[in-house]
Amino acid sequence: MRKLAIAVLDSFTDKPFSGNPAAVCLLDSPLSKEQMQAIAMEMNLSETAFVEKTKEEGSFSLRWFTPMLEIDLCGHATLASAFWMYSQGWAKEGDEIKFQTLSGVLRVTKQGDLICMNFPLIPTQVATHPAYAEEILGNKVIQAAKLRKNWIFELADEEAVRSFQPDFAQIAANSEEGFVITAPGRGDYDIVSRFFGPNVGIPEDPVTGFAHCALVDYWNQKTGKTKFKAYQASARGGTLYLEIQGDRVLIRGQAVEVLVGTMSC
Repeated sequence: MRKLAIAVLDSFTDKPFSGNPAAVCLLDSPLSKEQMQAIAMEMNLSETAFVEKTKEEGSFSLRWFTPMLEIDLCGHATLASAFWMYSQGWAKEGDEIKFQTLSGVLRVTKQGDLICMNFPLIPTQVATHPAYAEEILGNKVIQAAKLRKNWIFELADEEAVRSFQPDFAQIAANSEEGFVITAPGRGDYDIVSRFFGPNVGIPEDPVTGFAHCALVDYWNQKTGKTKFKAYQASARGGTLYLEIQGDRVLIRGQAVEVLVGTMSC
């Protein structure tokens, strides 16, 4: 039976038990897709990440699994993977990490206490929101944008985002993957949001990197800004620093180690 080192890290936070937890496996030899899916199911976190060295110096394969399926893009598990790689000597301070993923090449660097991820910008287009949005959210939708498998719904204000009480069965029945709700932020934050993805095994995601690849485009179109400090207002909460650079978005955040162990598989 194989012994596999595994770590759990909280992303987009500098405090344990906040932000978004992800499990990370740094693999010395390959696992099958079935094994990776089984491990992700066992960990039962929103994402488990698997990193494996490639033949190219500084380049690594990175795959992400929810408890239900493999996904194309995940911000917080990428951040956790990079943080753990720098911590464990898989990458040196100052080195750029190049991840080969289902979403193409993702480049990551460490900038002081922050991990900086270079992700693809997800274009958004304002669209008439589906009828179910008002049924689920009440008569609060200001504007909507359609993504490939999700929607963004803008609500009136931060309080509407924070106070929303989701019915996950209703969301699952009326969405492909799920949806994002968002509003302008108060105080230090430019935007606030929450993400619900019951159809990918994540009823409410604590902090969602990929959603912010779309949110920056949505709010750039509304405000003209290219830099945002964002807060995802889940029960755990998390902070992201966002910057648009052409068709890419830089996502910066912190991470903290909370658990290190060994799994038999």
